[in-house]
Amino acid sequence: MSGKRGKHIPLRTCIACRQKRPKRDLIRVVRTPDGSIQVDPRGKQAGRGAYVCASRPCWDVVLAENRLGRALKCNVTAQDAAALETFALSLPTEVVSERSAPAVTVEQAEQQET
Repeated sequence: MSGKRGKHIPLRTCIACRQKRPKRDLIRVVRTPDGSIQVDPRGKQAGRGAYVCASRPCWDVVLAENRLGRALKCNVTAQDAAALETFALSLPTEVVSERSAPAVTVEQAEQQET
């Protein structure tokens, strides 16, 4: 055995479609310590975060079914929801991957870990 390992790519789960994807392919939404909800483009902002695919259908599900409120353990205000809807309108209608890696289902990820 050569003992060489590939670079670790952190996976996160989209709260809309429940597919595991590389962290860089998802958009992080954060509840900041002051209680506001905003998009975190760098993924490093302090606060509780949730990940959503960079596609409009996933954002439509998240905003319509209050999944963001459950994931962030807070109530999403009308003002925050409006700002997130405006952001969602700028997204493509299908998933675009930076690394062009296929989505990984939860079952596939669990198999890879074992």
